[in-house]
Amino acid sequence: MVNKINQALSHPEKKALFIGVLDISGFEIFEKNSFEQLCINFTNEKLQQFFNHHMFTLEQEEYTREKIDWEFIDFGMDSQDTIDLIEKKPMGILSLLDEQTVFPDATDTSFTKKLHVSHDNHRSFRKPRFEANTFSILHYAGQVEYDTADWLEKNRDPLEPDLEACLKQSTNDFVTSMFDEAFMPVFKAPVVSSGAKGLSGGRSGKGGAQFITVGSQYKEQLNHLMETLRSTSPHFIRCILPNNKQTPGLVNNKIVLDQLKCNGVLEVIII
Repeated sequence: MVNKINQALSHPEKKALFIGVLDISGFEIFEKNSFEQLCINFTNEKLQQFFNHHMFTLEQEEYTREKIDWEFIDFGMDSQDTIDLIEKKPMGILSLLDEQTVFPDATDTSFTKKLHVSHDNHRSFRKPRFEANTFSILHYAGQVEYDTADWLEKNRDPLEPDLEACLKQSTNDFVTSMFDEAFMPVFKAPVVSSGAKGLSGGRSGKGGAQFITVGSQYKEQLNHLMETLRSTSPHFIRCILPNNKQTPGLVNNKIVLDQLKCNGVLEVIII
């Protein structure tokens, strides 16, 4: 259906016209949250900030342009502090993870201690009361504790070149389409020391091996997604979980209200 709509919209002089549907995983808080949950929750954090900007800032600016009697309201839902904590260079969590990933003697514990020292006073960061390989982030949807076990190994887990070449030659059109450059943008790999241990999939080159960490590739893809979204006229559909038991016909008022509050839906109604 989306293909047919895009074909109908296409024009020789306006190739950029398209309709896209972005379906994302909801915010995740489990008993044990690892690197995967950080990536999912950070994506949600960026998209929530995008939503806030459109629904709060731009909407109120339009009221001003239309000379509506309106006093600008700051709903205090800016997530930029948390976003910077995770992605800002050089001390963001993902940047420090990349740094520790290429250190020969680094461990998950040394990475965690580096986080604790670097962000001890950050208002969106919490470290455990006792020594542990964990840290917590105050996200828009609540505080999440992350367990850093195996983060360095997960971050240095690139797709092996021979496996990628094999999949690109698949006779299944769907499989080959996933490895098209449109879905796998070419990134500039950082030059890392050839002395770093465990960097599988690296390509030897002058001055060291070339490889892309999972975190770096994830950040690049997320930035590419956000640039695409900023070039569109977005419409939002909020999916509200009625209960945590996946039971039909059961509405837990507290769970629903918590989601409406953290997603900014109540504030949108006010505007």
